[in-house]
Amino acid sequence: MMNPMDINQQIQLLMSEAPQYGATALEVKAIAPALVAIAGQLKHPEYYVLQTLDQNWVMTVLNHRTQPDTTKNIIYVFPSLEDAKTTANSLDNVQIVAVPVPVVHILFQILAMKPLDSIIFFETPGNVQSGTEVSRQDMLELIQSSLQNSPVPPDIA
Repeated sequence: MMNPMDINQQIQLLMSEAPQYGATALEVKAIAPALVAIAGQLKHPEYYVLQTLDQNWVMTVLNHRTQPDTTKNIIYVFPSLEDAKTTANSLDNVQIVAVPVPVVHILFQILAMKPLDSIIFFETPGNVQSGTEVSRQDMLELIQSSLQNSPVPPDIA
């Protein structure tokens, strides 16, 4: 098995792939400090993402416990293929596969997927009861603050 890329390699790859995500390498470079900061707080260089056969990530809508009209769109990502497969099998949908995705690419998707509110990173193999939540709002705030400290024009984000 190939070793996962380190964070800097992931940033370089994301910069080279930026056009296919509707961004430029300069834009990715501008937000790279925020991506690196959050990725550095997570335990794994890549996670398994559940996706449909047409490559859409599986999103879950959660209802607020005390405010039923309040919902949150989340994506769960897993530290091991086994955890992802177990969860996929529990969904009773044979059209779902688990694919490894570099952590930086996952974080970048928080910005690209408009209806997405948060991604839950399960950090411990075998434990899908507690995870680390990274919200779109936190990501945007971190990017704004890093852009203010950057020579790149702030209207890029």
